[in-house]
Amino acid sequence: MPQLDEFVGLDACAQARLVARKQVSPLELVDAAIARIERLDPQINAVVVKQFEQARERARGPLPEGPFRGVPFLLKDLGGAAEQGAPQTFGCRMLARNVASYDSELVRRFRAAGLIWLGRSNSSEFGISPTAEPALYGATRNPWNLARSTGGSSGGAAAAVAARLVPFAHASDAGGSIRIPASGCGLFGLKPSRGRIPVGPKIGENMAGLPSELCVSVSVRDSAALLDAIAGADLGAPYAAPPKARPFMDELMSAPRRLRIALMTSPVNGAPVHPECMEALMSAAALCRALGHEIVDERPALSEPAQFLEAFGHVYMVKAALDVEMAEAIAGRAAGEADIETLTDELARRGRALSATAYVNATRALHRAGRELARFMLDVDVLLTPTTAQPTVQIGELRYPKEDPVPDFLKAAAYTAFTPLFNATGQPAMSVPLHWAADGMPIGVQFAARLGDEASLFQLAAQLEQARPWAQRLPPLLLNSTQETQA
Repeated sequence: MPQLDEFVGLDACAQARLVARKQVSPLELVDAAIARIERLDPQINAVVVKQFEQARERARGPLPEGPFRGVPFLLKDLGGAAEQGAPQTFGCRMLARNVASYDSELVRRFRAAGLIWLGRSNSSEFGISPTAEPALYGATRNPWNLARSTGGSSGGAAAAVAARLVPFAHASDAGGSIRIPASGCGLFGLKPSRGRIPVGPKIGENMAGLPSELCVSVSVRDSAALLDAIAGADLGAPYAAPPKARPFMDELMSAPRRLRIALMTSPVNGAPVHPECMEALMSAAALCRALGHEIVDERPALSEPAQFLEAFGHVYMVKAALDVEMAEAIAGRAAGEADIETLTDELARRGRALSATAYVNATRALHRAGRELARFMLDVDVLLTPTTAQPTVQIGELRYPKEDPVPDFLKAAAYTAFTPLFNATGQPAMSVPLHWAADGMPIGVQFAARLGDEASLFQLAAQLEQARPWAQRLPPLLLNSTQETQA
């Protein structure tokens, strides 16, 4: 593999092994990652808060003896990754100077795992839009094509990992924000089951249970090892995922049993599916069949799809209203036109107009979908869909104009049509990079399993990774930079 430095082709597990064997120091890994960021990030704008000197100080030790001791990492600039005394802007101009007042439980566990974060990655404002183009920091560009979006909202994380600035990076997902950018950037991204990842200590129930957090990674084993390191409900959590039978890393060593895999070719919202996304789906189905799995013609259907879609929208509207309220409380003043983006403002306005009973009915509708899909999956092990219904959008394609942001919001919903269902149901779901379109852009496919069954997904992902490897496929940004280095 062409290399900018000797570590760029190594995943997080391999880098951690070098540190454990004392073949390299954490500071060497950190310095190499910083050099890659300084060289490549100006072209993609993935790392919006840089904490290089703090990272070097941590790398000098002592560090916890965790599984990723000394490995470079990035935190997403949203609420789940609060670090006391560090910037946390939520991608919002009103919070441009905000500093977190506490450590989230997730950050505590990242720290205990031995990770060293070099800064924060770009996201849409409050993670609402499925791109990473906030007014505060500007657009993150896709290393595979700088004119294209990364997808989002974990777009900065995905761009950074695709460009190999870091081997993996924190990402969060309340409607597809791990899986969408993983698809758009040629990465592996798994959204864990509801209750698998801690959300405390400040938050209990969040968005009707839609969000979960983990990472985007090049290798399957990095995601599995990180989930092993951070999983488990924290004190007082309102949700707890079913316990795992054994470490997820152990699951990678076991070939999956013969799985019954159902294809879902149409999303809940009825959005059209692009031919390239359908080709990715059918190619993945053929690969699964060749690996010995059964592809069955059984398709899930919600009893009240219109009510489900309305409910999902209501939860996001209330989330936006709460986000603006939080920003105003932190800033100590009311938000003005220059403080909050148009989409956030419009959704917040609608959220404030909803009644408490409307919100409760929305959560009930989403949870009812979880019951229905759980019954469907009594006879099916895995559900296979496109990750997105459309290829990754162009930079600026979703502008949400002040006059009327709703048409672009509906366009975004058509692009991300397949991912939100599994946030509502709480099921684990992963995007796997198995297809590249004719224009060279990656297009992922999505696999979802029963609630709590990340084990089947990791076993299947490891099998797919071996059958159709993707780690050696490098984006033009990285290849061009490497050629310049060699010249």
